[in-house]
Amino acid sequence: MRGMERLREELRQRRHHREFRIAPPIWTDAQRAHLAELLAAVRDAKPVEQQPPPEAPDEAALATAATNLWRAQRKLGSAGGQPSPRDRQASRYLRTCSEALAGAGLVVQEHDGDVFDSGRELEVLVYQENPALTAEVVIETVRPSVYLHGRLVQMGQVIVGTPAQPVDGRNEHA
Repeated sequence: MRGMERLREELRQRRHHREFRIAPPIWTDAQRAHLAELLAAVRDAKPVEQQPPPEAPDEAALATAATNLWRAQRKLGSAGGQPSPRDRQASRYLRTCSEALAGAGLVVQEHDGDVFDSGRELEVLVYQENPALTAEVVIETVRPSVYLHGRLVQMGQVIVGTPAQPVDGRNEHA
């Protein structure tokens, strides 16, 4: 049987020009024994146990970290005057952190200047009358809203400015 296989291999090689023929491998007995051992080891190897899926991130911890990052950015931004080189460097680091978190699906949203609607998912801490306003507007974001992959994980806390009410209780726009 071995002679027939060898003849087939020889004929297969002769179909091609001499320059394209591949020489048969020259295996020593030691190499054949080592190859047999390797094949036996692969065949007898136990299947690799599957790793458990990674645990879901702690959403509260992520929201706290994102909130503190947001507060640090605001603190550096509101320093006023000419920022020092150290402040600019810290701002760059914080911005890079914020971009990395956004790339991972964690988005921080502040609400300063947004028109307030009672249907929004925001916790109003205080309503302040302001005669300069014509509609309810978020004056200050105390804690930002945080979203993880589009899902709210931390509700924002805001201070809302309201237009001043007429003294007689009638609506002046009516």
